[in-house]
Amino acid sequence: MAKVKQNETIKMKFLIIGFLFFFGIIFFVNLVPDKPEVTYTLAIAVLMAFLWISEAIPIGVTSFFPILLFPVLGILGGKDIAGAYINDTIFLFIGGFMMALAMEKWNLHKRIALKVLSIAGGSPFMILLGFMSSTAFLSMWMSNTATTMMMLPIVFSVSTALEEVHGESKINSYLTGLLLSVGYASSVGGVATLVGTPPNLSLQRIFVILYPKGPTISFGQWISFAFPIAVLIFIFVFFLIYLMYKPKHKIKKLDKTFFNDRYKALGEITAEQKRVFILFSSLAILWVFRTNLNFGIFEIHGWSSFFKNPKLLTDGTVAMFIAIILFIVPAPSKQKEGLLTWKITKKIPWGIVFLFGGGFALAKGFVDSGLSNYMGSLLSSAGNLSTTTLVASLTGIMSLLTEFTSNTATTEMILPIMGGLANEIQVNPLLLMIPITLAASMAFMFPIATPPNAIIFSTGKISMFQMMKTGFLINFFAIIIITIITISWGTVVFNIDPHIFPDWAVQTVAQVKP
Repeated sequence: MAKVKQNETIKMKFLIIGFLFFFGIIFFVNLVPDKPEVTYTLAIAVLMAFLWISEAIPIGVTSFFPILLFPVLGILGGKDIAGAYINDTIFLFIGGFMMALAMEKWNLHKRIALKVLSIAGGSPFMILLGFMSSTAFLSMWMSNTATTMMMLPIVFSVSTALEEVHGESKINSYLTGLLLSVGYASSVGGVATLVGTPPNLSLQRIFVILYPKGPTISFGQWISFAFPIAVLIFIFVFFLIYLMYKPKHKIKKLDKTFFNDRYKALGEITAEQKRVFILFSSLAILWVFRTNLNFGIFEIHGWSSFFKNPKLLTDGTVAMFIAIILFIVPAPSKQKEGLLTWKITKKIPWGIVFLFGGGFALAKGFVDSGLSNYMGSLLSSAGNLSTTTLVASLTGIMSLLTEFTSNTATTEMILPIMGGLANEIQVNPLLLMIPITLAASMAFMFPIATPPNAIIFSTGKISMFQMMKTGFLINFFAIIIITIITISWGTVVFNIDPHIFPDWAVQTVAQVKP
């Protein structure tokens, strides 16, 4: 009870400090004469960032501040700002999460993981590869947090079996490596798809807010660009962890029956699992091939081109289409029930949904008030850097920043500033915003950096030094890979010319400037 009261006292202090910052900026700062809305927007952004980081109040509640403060301070009308909370990206997230819930409800995710491990084999090398590959694949479609939580019991069952055969001292270091591999693979796999991690979805929507006439970032485009990045980082993480944490003494393989027995314990594949898997596969295919995929040498035409108005069909449309089917398709083992029931929607992380909405609302305020361009002008000296140096520097800064803050909240705060910087130095905004978004998920050094990091650290089997030492090397490698792939392959996929400020950005700047 005393600890609860202490926590409440600390949260109240953070809340008071946050509002002191807010009112201090309102009354004592004047960024742009005759444009108080620029200062007011900054005050709201600082307040929300502080409360998001400190979690003095629930993050979902903090996300509602724009609805109240933007109209009161004359920045945006209530109707305008409320629209930021319900959009295609929100439904893309909800639909994708419903699919994840269906996989979890019918134990399909565990069946996939154990099947991969049973195929991989029982040597330390192959066990590590099996854990990482199944974790990364699942996190491309499911919550990184849920994937990590699901894999932990399987990790401990494997470690227990190894201890019984070889003794705890011989595999203690290897267990540390297995736990790190699960946490890191969750983050790495998540960047490969738009729905894999929240910052990717934030980019998709905030880009539309900042540049209404800009190109659409489709699911297919993103996976064709980000999947190679995820693969390269995955390979590096795998060999790094294996070399650092492999058993010091040669140990025998686990018998092939170990994973097979656990897979068989799940029983026969149920009708529900088959139906969910078919719908899951359909969802992935529809997402990937919705729009044209340009691979430079050749192009694959998307299925949406067969419709009269293909631009009206979005990834959110596809997500909700499959989500609706999940409620309609019957579950044979349950009378008069679908694969999903409405009751399960309570598990959707509504706090994250509103965090998205609050970030989108804040981004709209940044643009309409002129704050994003103002912040960009302060960073205009970065225009003297080469493209490679600029991208690498911003990626590195973002990676470091998200070691200490929420990656989603930080992404939603930083992306509008990157848009303003791009406008100021006349560079394609995607060239800055895409690597920044990827870097938000590349935080491997501290437990507070990402939920997967926190989960594996909470087991008590990993020291802070081990996580920092391993994470630092991965961070450094990730920054290099993101920079290289963005400037080479990314410019092809997203049709970016590093030396040209695109017309759609020029038109946006012309509308924003008085």
